[in-house]
Amino acid sequence: MSEKSIIFRKMCAASDAERDAGLTTPPGVERFDDIQYGTDSKWHLLDVYRPRALKGKLPVIVSFHGGGWVYGDKNVYQFYCMELAKRGFAVVNYSYRLAPEDRYPAPYEDTNEVFRWLLENADNYGFDTDNIFGVGDSAGALGIAIYALIVTDPGYAKNYSFAPPAGLKLRGLGLSCGLYKVKDSRTVATLRDFLRDEDYPGALDKLNLIELAGRDFPPCFIMTAVGDFLRGEAPLLEQRLDKVGVKYESKVYGTEEEPLGHVFHCNVRLPEAAQANDDMCAFFRTLISE
Repeated sequence: MSEKSIIFRKMCAASDAERDAGLTTPPGVERFDDIQYGTDSKWHLLDVYRPRALKGKLPVIVSFHGGGWVYGDKNVYQFYCMELAKRGFAVVNYSYRLAPEDRYPAPYEDTNEVFRWLLENADNYGFDTDNIFGVGDSAGALGIAIYALIVTDPGYAKNYSFAPPAGLKLRGLGLSCGLYKVKDSRTVATLRDFLRDEDYPGALDKLNLIELAGRDFPPCFIMTAVGDFLRGEAPLLEQRLDKVGVKYESKVYGTEEEPLGHVFHCNVRLPEAAQANDDMCAFFRTLISE
């Protein structure tokens, strides 16, 4: 692992621990923890969160966490994901294998198994499989978007050794503070730890969303913040979606006086985070098929 990735892991762990200190499971949320979805008992684990007041099948959100491909797990994202559950969704929050111990395309292989598990266990957890949404932030925004390409573009899917589970349809995506122009990017040092030597730089073409998203790409809610160091990525994705005719809604949160920062929406104590998560879930509701 590069020195930059080691520093990045330590920095993120300290920041996230401070952000979530003292938080507990909201009383209105029912949770099912540490469900194994794949063969790796350390990394192939997920949680399911549901609003206690709602019974039966619910639209479901799957969260691909951020962390520059080298950091994070479901525990870091539990409070954010439970906030989404409070808004009337079943939420699947999962861990995946990290780089550099496991490199590209390991997270996409794991994500495929999560969606397979979701479809196979829909009746057990009340998942409405006609209304499945994906969310991700930072590298996780690119992660869930790349997986959406695998699902929606058969030609692109040939780049991978696995196939999406039969019948899977992604109704929409929530992409927050994301990286989308991977090729020629100078913004994410950890990307080099994610890609194997034999895949670099060739794999950059397979991850460059702003050149890959096509007309069958799912509708997107795109958000960033005034103080987000990846703020400039969102307009690039908007231009691509305009070009190919994909529906989207895009928002920038914060002001010059209160700029907010990268992945601010995960800090559930912030009123601006509540507003952003409300807006994303409202967008999802416009896409729900009855």
